[in-house]
This record gives sequence, structure tokens and C-alpha cells, in this order.
Amino acid sequence: MDKASTVGILEEFRIEFLACWHRLPNKAFFFVLLAAWLALFQFFGNSTLGYIPTPSLLRWMYLAYQPTGDTGMSDDGHGNLVPFLVLGLFWWKRKELMAVQVKTWWPGLLILGFALLLHVAGYAVQQPRISIMSLFIGIYGLMGLAWGFNWLSASFFPFFLFAFSVPFGSLGQPITVPLRMLVCRLVEVVCHYALAIDILRVGTELIDPTGHYKYDVAPACSGIRSLVAIFLMATAYGFLSFRATWKRLLLMASALPFAVLGNLVRMLLIVVAAEIGGQTWGNAVHDSSVLSLIPYIPTILGLFVMGNWLQGPKKPKGEKPTQKAEMTVTRPEPPALPAPAKH
Repeated sequence: MDKASTVGILEEFRIEFLACWHRLPNKAFFFVLLAAWLALFQFFGNSTLGYIPTPSLLRWMYLAYQPTGDTGMSDDGHGNLVPFLVLGLFWWKRKELMAVQVKTWWPGLLILGFALLLHVAGYAVQQPRISIMSLFIGIYGLMGLAWGFNWLSASFFPFFLFAFSVPFGSLGQPITVPLRMLVCRLVEVVCHYALAIDILRVGTELIDPTGHYKYDVAPACSGIRSLVAIFLMATAYGFLSFRATWKRLLLMASALPFAVLGNLVRMLLIVVAAEIGGQTWGNAVHDSSVLSLIPYIPTILGLFVMGNWLQGPKKPKGEKPTQKAEMTVTRPEPPALPAPAKH
């Protein structure tokens, strides 16, 4: 894309953004309240003051999304991307949002009040995750207060995606432990019955009987990262492509088996590499940033196959619906009678 095309796209975006901005009512009302709401969470958002010693919930969220440990990755790193994804989807739905009838809707105060009570409870029991939920629920209530129920209904998705901004942290163990066990069992079965590789499983450890290699499927390798990423993708894909609730839920539910499949493929690659070249080769596959993307290939493909199946068969292009031919019966006109003779 040349420079002139880029400038043209940016200029088109600027013109359309300004047009939407001018059409949006109660802007000052909403953004003043939004600034006050964010200030509350900036100065009185976090009461733990433990590992992250800051009263700002916004900073607590930012630090919770940062990489930790030796892997240089974070299970909650997707939280940095969620706001941009939500804003992008709001822009994608701009015509639908601009078409709704907007007006001040005072019941939005009830949503805002509920969010405030939720934050007070989270602040009192020192649970920042509860306060994060109240932060986004309050913003949703402010939108309803400024622009009405129709706006809330039209913007429920993508606003729902802010649920992925709540970091799991240690709360993800009830999910990661079963995932680790499941992946280890699947690797054992595939190695024994499909690849003819003799491997022992002890809990979450995969051990070569001859002692050439040994791997422990740690929580970071459980597939929780790919599961959250695929579930986020499936949610966005489902809401954008389908209106039927059951289709959306089915697509979202398919994220779990697809994520397990992707992680199984990655673990099998590590075991096969270790079987060929020992622990060194297996570690090279495990530490490779390129090969770490492999779990997403079968999951993304499976997601699109599932979506294509849910859409049903498509009619070929150019095919017009068949119409029954209508037969018109033309009755011959009777011959004109001769005019009566005049006497």
C-alpha cells in the first residue's frame, strides 16, 4: 500500500469518525461521569497493597497482565488487547449504534448503583477482581444512563468481551490442573497406540523409561493461554456471524476441545523431538517461539470449520430461486355479431 492510499484511508476514517461524533448526543454528560468513575478506581480501587502496592485498580490490572516467571509470558496477557478489540468492534457496529434511538435513560442509575455496591464489597474483602467487574458494569450503566436501553441492547456485544479483562491468576488452578492431566493422558495414549513410543506417565510428568528425557506439564503448559485466546476468538466469531443463541453457545463451547487438540499436538511434537534427539531437542521445540504457535493452527482451523458447518450449505453464486412457471390461458374473443338491419 503506497503513501497516498494510506493518507486517503486515514482521511476517510477521520471524516467518518467526526460524523459519528457529531451525531452522538450527551457526549459531555457521559464523559464527565466516565472521568469521575475512573478517578474512583484510580485513587480508591485497590485495598490489598500487597504484592502490587498501589491504590489504583487500573495500575493493578496493568501489572497483572505483565509477563511473570522464567517463561516471559503471562496467562492473563490477553487483557492488554481486550480494550482495543472492544473499541474496534464498536467501530465495526457504528452504523447499527447510530441508527438506534438514543436518549437519557434514568434506570441506568440502578446499574451504576449496583456496580458501586459491588466495588465497595470487593474493596472491603480485598478482592480486586470483584472491583474489576464493577468497573466495567459501571461503565455499561453510564452508557445506558446517557444513551438509553436501546444503546445497551445494541452494545451488549462487544461490551461483554470486557469479561476477559478479569485476570485469573491462581484462581485458574481448578481449570489448569484437569487440563494438565487430560493432556498427559492423551499424549500417553497417542504415543503408545499410534506412534509406538514407550513413555511413562506419572501424574503430570512424561518420562522416557530409558532416562533420555523427562517433562513435567507445568501450569503454563496446560493450554490455559490457548484456551482463553480461542474462547475469546470463538465468542467474537459467534456474535459477529450468528444471531441464534444456540449457535453462539455451541461455537463458544467448541473452544475447549479445540484448545486441548492444539496443546496435544504441541506436546506430541516435543516428545517426538526428544525421542529423536534427547532432552536437548525436546527443549528446543519447547522453547521455540515459532513452534509455540502450532497449537493455534488446528484450533483456528477447527473453529472456522465449525462456523462454516453452522452456517449451512450455501447457494452457488448467480443461482436464482426457481419460480413456478405460470400458464396464462388466453380465451379467444367471440366473433362480432353483425349489426341488425334497419328497416
